[in-house]
Amino acid sequence: MKLAAYQELAPQELAPPQPGGLAILGDDPVQHRQVLDKLDELGLRPYLAPFEHGCGFALSADAAHALVDDGDTLNLCRDLGLDTAANMVHLEREIVLALLAAPRLLRFASAAEFLAAVAIRRNIVVAARATQLAFGTAEADRPASHWTYDEDRGFTVLPGRPLIEALTLATQPGAGDGRMYAFSCYRATEYVMLLGIARELERTNPPLLAALQRQWETSAIQSGAFHDVFLVEYGSFDAPLPPRWYVPGDRVWFRNPDARSSDASGYEGSWVIYLGNGLFSNFWQRDRPYSLVAKCLEIYHWRHGTYVDAAGDLRMNEAIVAAHVAETAANPAALASVVARMSRLRDTRGVYADGGCIDVSREFSRPVCPGTTGIVLPG
Repeated sequence: MKLAAYQELAPQELAPPQPGGLAILGDDPVQHRQVLDKLDELGLRPYLAPFEHGCGFALSADAAHALVDDGDTLNLCRDLGLDTAANMVHLEREIVLALLAAPRLLRFASAAEFLAAVAIRRNIVVAARATQLAFGTAEADRPASHWTYDEDRGFTVLPGRPLIEALTLATQPGAGDGRMYAFSCYRATEYVMLLGIARELERTNPPLLAALQRQWETSAIQSGAFHDVFLVEYGSFDAPLPPRWYVPGDRVWFRNPDARSSDASGYEGSWVIYLGNGLFSNFWQRDRPYSLVAKCLEIYHWRHGTYVDAAGDLRMNEAIVAAHVAETAANPAALASVVARMSRLRDTRGVYADGGCIDVSREFSRPVCPGTTGIVLPG
């Protein structure tokens, strides 16, 4: 049974909601109404069962079973006939459906924060789809028209050059002269996430965007600091997320469970953006995004492409990896075995035992609206 089967049912006729979904803090009917208006705009009201206190929203048990059984959101587009590449309303519909299917309650400070979160996720997906980069962990570069580099401050934006424009030119060859710039996958996700956030700040919180501009003209926020300042992490080893629950716009980590090949620089794992429609970003070949199966295969076969170069450094032969991936994909039994192995939740840091590549958590933007933002810039 698919979503269309519910079109003639009123919300009160549906079974009670599953635990989880999303909620707006407080008991303000105006806030509640604003969220319902968005759900109506996306055509999702018939599939909704509100929480008893009136401020929570989730899929009904019947809709959840039909659409996201066991928390699996990877097939929403296929099952609902959504064209999220061509239709932004369809993309937002997928985003909100996945949020409504959250395994544990997602709390938003206001309806405005919920709407901003949906918009940021949409922005991130659009930016990730357009991102095309050269892979590089030892050396990196940026458009000289907008960026400069200092060892202590990182890549900073030149005074007077808009941050949004600088991020776009650094990640999207089509926005500039077609040149691709060198990034690690981790840094690439930071730029894409920051671009998605900054575009929404233009609309909802221009003073915070101005502060971001000043920050990046002074010093880049990156790595662990970027996570702490800009992102919220959902899920943990004590409370892991369902392995197939993803929301478009999530930042996702796939861990390399092989100890030896994970020592090759850049191959500890893979940071990607979930694009929706069962696909994950491929910043090196944007026209070939990864399915979950393809990502599992690639990471599994990194162990077969690892070698030591003349300088004694561990390197990766991508051609060998690709050959092994093709061979496994053509063998149904081998494919099933590898996917089953890699689809397990990952081991903890420093442990290489029976775990797979699937992380227990996902990452997304902190709140951004005036008065409720969770983004606090250093100093």
